[in-house]
Amino acid sequence: MKNLLFTLILLFTVTVNAQEKEYRAEREKINNLVHTKLKVNFDFNKSEMNGEAWITLTPHFYPVNKVILDAKAFKLEEIKVNNSIAAYNYSENVLTIDLDKTYKKGEEYTVYIKYIARPEEVKQKGSNVIKSAKGLYFIDPKDEDPNKPTQIWTQGETEASSCWFPTIDSPNQKTTQEIYMTVPSKFVTLSNGTLKSQTENSDGTRTDYWKMDQKHAPYLFFMGVGEFSIVKDTWNDLNVDYYVEPEYENVAKDIFGLTPEMMTFFSEITGIPYVWDKYSQIVVRDYVSGAMENTTAVVHAEDAQQQKGQLIDNNEWEETIAHELFHHWFGDLVTTESWSNLTVNESFATYSVYLWYEYKYGKDKANAHMYDDIKVYLDSQSEDKNLVRFYYEDKEHMFDPVSYHKGNAILHMLRDYLGDDAFFQGMNTYLTEHKFGTAEAHELRLAFEKVSGKDLNWFFNQWYFGNGHIKLNVTYDYNTINSSVTVNINQVGNIFKFPITIDIYEENRKLSQDVWVSSRQNSFTFPFNKLPKLINIDAKHVLLAEISDKKTLKNYIYQFNNAPHYLDRREALEEIAKHQDNKEAFSTLIKAFDDPYYEIRILALENIDLFQKYYKKEAISKIEKLAQFDKKTLVKAAALKVLGKLIEPIYTPLFTKGMNSESYAIIGSSLISLYQIDKQTTLNKVNELDDDIKEHLADAITNIYINEQDKSKLPFISNHVLKGMFLTDNKRTQQIYSEAFKWIAESDNKEAIENLTNNFVKLGLQYKKYNFDKMAVNMINQLVYAQQQSDNANKDELILILKTGMAKLIE
Repeated sequence: MKNLLFTLILLFTVTVNAQEKEYRAEREKINNLVHTKLKVNFDFNKSEMNGEAWITLTPHFYPVNKVILDAKAFKLEEIKVNNSIAAYNYSENVLTIDLDKTYKKGEEYTVYIKYIARPEEVKQKGSNVIKSAKGLYFIDPKDEDPNKPTQIWTQGETEASSCWFPTIDSPNQKTTQEIYMTVPSKFVTLSNGTLKSQTENSDGTRTDYWKMDQKHAPYLFFMGVGEFSIVKDTWNDLNVDYYVEPEYENVAKDIFGLTPEMMTFFSEITGIPYVWDKYSQIVVRDYVSGAMENTTAVVHAEDAQQQKGQLIDNNEWEETIAHELFHHWFGDLVTTESWSNLTVNESFATYSVYLWYEYKYGKDKANAHMYDDIKVYLDSQSEDKNLVRFYYEDKEHMFDPVSYHKGNAILHMLRDYLGDDAFFQGMNTYLTEHKFGTAEAHELRLAFEKVSGKDLNWFFNQWYFGNGHIKLNVTYDYNTINSSVTVNINQVGNIFKFPITIDIYEENRKLSQDVWVSSRQNSFTFPFNKLPKLINIDAKHVLLAEISDKKTLKNYIYQFNNAPHYLDRREALEEIAKHQDNKEAFSTLIKAFDDPYYEIRILALENIDLFQKYYKKEAISKIEKLAQFDKKTLVKAAALKVLGKLIEPIYTPLFTKGMNSESYAIIGSSLISLYQIDKQTTLNKVNELDDDIKEHLADAITNIYINEQDKSKLPFISNHVLKGMFLTDNKRTQQIYSEAFKWIAESDNKEAIENLTNNFVKLGLQYKKYNFDKMAVNMINQLVYAQQQSDNANKDELILILKTGMAKLIE
């Protein structure tokens, strides 16, 4: 669950005191699922599903004479046990069935249930997730929206599969499955496992039979129905398919085409070849999250579908593709036994992105990604949360930056401590010992201990079963008489035990010192031949830590030029950019234009001040070359934006050429830059763009429209305000869209008000479990207040639109 989701979490997650929560144990296993057989068809008019289920079970240990199944908002029509009518009780979404005899461990029985699934009537008791946990979703089922295809899809995690079939809806259950799906013949279907047969029916429908012979958890069951293009790929003779809307068929492999290579890579690093019988990915509309690792049938939100112009710049969905694929080892093959231990699923899937980037693009890309992930955690104010949590208000709250981003950083530290060979062998041992089963964090520890021979209780106690992160204040005492330096490392807050690497740079040599920190105050003395130019704390940048270390500008300049890690260069560059009135600092900033990693080049471009007196011509010359010849379109775009600030007509041909680029980033920067020189030509260019391209250039075009104060463009702007205000880290972008929000709030433009209201309602309901609905209500209230204070002749009509939207959020 990636992408926009965690920005919303940071903004709107509500913290609940520990004493208000109950202990969340693994669900007791009384009966075990063995096999699940389903036959289903759909009532599109009622948004309901007619179902028949044959559930085969066996007692876990003790004899049983009844079985308890989860079945949410069903209309029950018939229930049998081993072909005999059975007595049952159905209350509060729990179905208790009397068995025909007492069954002992090892004996199997089959329960038959005929039912109607009514997802629109689902209310999850004890959860604040009512709208978005109904399990079965009908998208435009009556074909009333010309801009939206008719689709059906399911979402099981955490415990919503029981909204569409009866089961023991717990992650510690595993079952094989088969599903017969009857749909209108024009639709294609997708489910777990292999498509065994398709049967055309006389009523214009078709029955597809999907079968999966390998066990997996109920929350990983999936059905998808709709009009999709299926783009074929392969891996080791297995089918690898991409289900996309027809208009994206020609870019499907640009989006998903690295999947087979990822499958090879993940098979190699785990030592376990991909075990499932196929791998499909499907993109659906109005999905409730970013993506979901349904076994062999991964579902993605529509943001995955990108245009060629976006993909040339960067495939924003690549990390999500890797994340969901790696779940087929950590999550699907071996599943957390309880939501409290979610880390054994999500932390590994999140860390897989680092591993993939490191392999495919190099350490700079991987380390830049890790930096971003750690920043998400640090900004989330989650220091009081353990990675493994047995106390939480709602299981949905486990899906947060601690389980994902912090857990990712913790695995990176563990890998560094153990070494690559032991770390990856430990992963293999864990997966092998619990294959097709479940596990918890302690079993992960035991696997790493078994391989490495090291005791890891100290590590797991502080990182898995403790909270917070390392905070250090670092000072230095130089003794020139003894030619030594004492490094004082003082811990603030929680006291952690950890190894740390300290690099000491002299004139022509670097000395690396590995030491252990284990108390609040720690001092380490090292000799030197010449007074150090730089002392680099946590030189490998593996610690999940905030380090306060007073360095001079000269230290930072030396660090940029000599310390190799991405974070060394980034940290130094950010500080150097504050001192561009210093000749050496400005020269170093220019040098960053030649950095081998593109994000450093972009960072230098975003921070360059061309109104400094030093090396201005040299800087501009380099920026011109970057704008024309850099291999990365994102660097070219950043350079074009910088040149635009000069407002020099000599760059008109460069910006005009950029308007014809395939890259949306280059087009956007060219638009903004050309607008500074020739407003009318730019506006003409904007008007010539296809509507679809305009949508992808929203930031640039909105910036221009705001400057033009063209009220007729408010409907366009209104469709992008929420993303611009809340779902970006760029301060300038946030400012632009905040201005746009105020403009719309005070306007009399009905279409713009409707668009903004509908977008608030959509996101509020989609991310209700992260309290986005409360924020949406607050923002709509601001719009209501602005209208009440306005002189708009139609303000009563506009206020009614706003209040109608608000009612949908609070109903």
